Amino acid sequence: MKRIQRRSFLKQLAFGGSESDLSKARLEPGALRRAEPQTLICIFLRGGADTLNMVIPYADDQYYKVRPSLAIAAPSLSKPGASLRITDHYAFHPKMRPLLPIFKDGRMAVVQGVGTDNTSGSHFEAQDQVEHGESEGRKLNGGWLGRYLRSCGSAGTPLSAVAIGHSLPEALRGAPCASALSSLDEVELKMPPEDKANVTAALSKLYSSDIDMLGRAGKSTIDLLSRVAKLQKSHYRPAPGSVYPDSEFGSSLKEVARLIKADVGLEVACIDHNNWDTHFFQGSADGLQASNIEDLSCGLGAFYQDIEKQLDRVSILVMTEFGRRIYENSSMGTDHGRGFAMFIIGGKTKGGRVIGDLPHLSENGSDDPLQYIVGPSGLAVRLDYRSVLAELIQDVLGVQDVAGIFPGLQWQRIGLT
Repeated sequence: MKRIQRRSFLKQLAFGGSESDLSKARLEPGALRRAEPQTLICIFLRGGADTLNMVIPYADDQYYKVRPSLAIAAPSLSKPGASLRITDHYAFHPKMRPLLPIFKDGRMAVVQGVGTDNTSGSHFEAQDQVEHGESEGRKLNGGWLGRYLRSCGSAGTPLSAVAIGHSLPEALRGAPCASALSSLDEVELKMPPEDKANVTAALSKLYSSDIDMLGRAGKSTIDLLSRVAKLQKSHYRPAPGSVYPDSEFGSSLKEVARLIKADVGLEVACIDHNNWDTHFFQGSADGLQASNIEDLSCGLGAFYQDIEKQLDRVSILVMTEFGRRIYENSSMGTDHGRGFAMFIIGGKTKGGRVIGDLPHLSENGSDDPLQYIVGPSGLAVRLDYRSVLAELIQDVLGVQDVAGIFPGLQWQRIGLT
């Protein structure tokens, strides 16, 4: 999908996604605010994140045998670089400290052994499948988020679904309306500052009547622009204690927080976090992957603090396209694997738990660590990734038409709520 340009964007503000046909206008008064608003934040770790070194099974001796140089040390108060205990079996990577209080507060859950039935080992194929919400070999129309937005009766404004960046992800394909934005500052009428008040007043007078469709759309658009203007970057102050990392990811999360607080009817926001393909010199407590983990964790920690008052209507999903191999390779990295862990954060999530058992720590669940397997292996997939998405949609977000979003899926409940 191409990025929506400013002119098209403002037209869509008024006409709910249509640029040329006024008969398609559908923005009613109050359409920017749902009766029970829910916002889903989807964070995609592109490149195949090694979640085995994010949620560490420190109680399993096999973990330290298969990763002699990459393993993260067991929890310890005195050992530098030690992992952070979360259960009797698992610990967080030391760079995930900002997420520790969220987990302990019961607002964050980890789901183990998640994956797809794709065995290609291809980033492109795996990402495409996950974003479309498919099983291997079955092609569905649109992305899973696009179908979700249609099923929940989305207001269909350009700020109902937003990707922070320069293009829309495949997951949003087929949405009633979606926009790609680098900054909320793009959502404004471009004119000299001295003219802005006069122009706004003139537009308000022009659309003073809500008798016809155009009047209602115009008033809603002016209302939205007014609310957004109050949270322009120069005026925005995150909540006390919320310090975003100085990174693209940190800036993206801050933009989403601004959208949530602007009360513009945000239903879905997508953010990519890149560079998780750690074939070489992955590192352990420090290094390439640790830097990514730190950026992810600091960003999520700041975002959590910033929108904590709105958390009961916000859910955060963190996922990747596939995990990594269990065994480290000869380049002190990890190759493409299968199973991985998902993270869910939110006010309605029954967190403080690691859901599901970690599959046996040998390739593809085999007891023979030297077994050669053609194609990607790694942690066995115990849970179809769509089961997590389906339960999140139905039990947390309150949309019952899961069959319309994932046709033919026989999904397994895992107990998110």
